[in-house]
Amino acid sequence: MLETSPHLQRLGRLFSETVLIEVDGQEFYLTFDKGRIESVVTGPSRKTPWRFALRTDGDALTKFWQSRPEPGFHDIFGLVKIGRGRIDGDILTLVKNLRFFKEVLALARTQEEQPA
Repeated sequence: MLETSPHLQRLGRLFSETVLIEVDGQEFYLTFDKGRIESVVTGPSRKTPWRFALRTDGDALTKFWQSRPEPGFHDIFGLVKIGRGRIDGDILTLVKNLRFFKEVLALARTQEEQPA
């Protein structure tokens, strides 16, 4: 979906980094090149450098990906605030690309069916 979204390609055109997503201790390294996902590699790996990390649990991520997440699960900083997530690393890089990163993570949200 990322490749078919001109909006996200525009937002991420300057983002070329590796990000660590850790879910229940399982590591996933997402490498972006100019806003496109270049690779997703599972870890753990002490040799893969990453710029920032989002660490959470599977249940919290499932709630985050609902079409209408409950309060606290609607945002990555919400997960941190309620104690279900942690952000490590270069926070400045995250903040500079916050909208892009949050919208990429939200791509997996389920879509509500529209009433006929």
